[in-house]
Amino acid sequence: QVQLVESGGGLVQAGGSLRLSCAASGRIFSINSMGWYRQAPGKQRELVAVINSGRSTNYADSVKGRFTISRDNVKNTVYLQMNSLKPEDTAVYYCNADLYNYYNNRDNYWGQGTQVTVSS
Repeated sequence: QVQLVESGGGLVQAGGSLRLSCAASGRIFSINSMGWYRQAPGKQRELVAVINSGRSTNYADSVKGRFTISRDNVKNTVYLQMNSLKPEDTAVYYCNADLYNYYNNRDNYWGQGTQVTVSS
């Protein structure tokens, strides 16, 4: 059993900042990549940022230069620092992990989601 627990969402004014955290726990052998996705009302879930085990990163064009993804491999935790937030960043943010469990089976997990609301 693997769990992803997110925290750090909330309400912020445009131009403000938030930091999301996602901790993975359970029967984990190793984590390949961790990332953040978001889903706004009426829209499909989209990739925001992803970081692999070597700390290579990839960002959606809409957040480049404003968001920074990082990870702590000891704590199995991924962070998303969001600066210069815009109303269009409003969405439910989901953590995702691609990992190998104790049985050496590769699998993909999602967190429960955390709401980020940016007011204009």
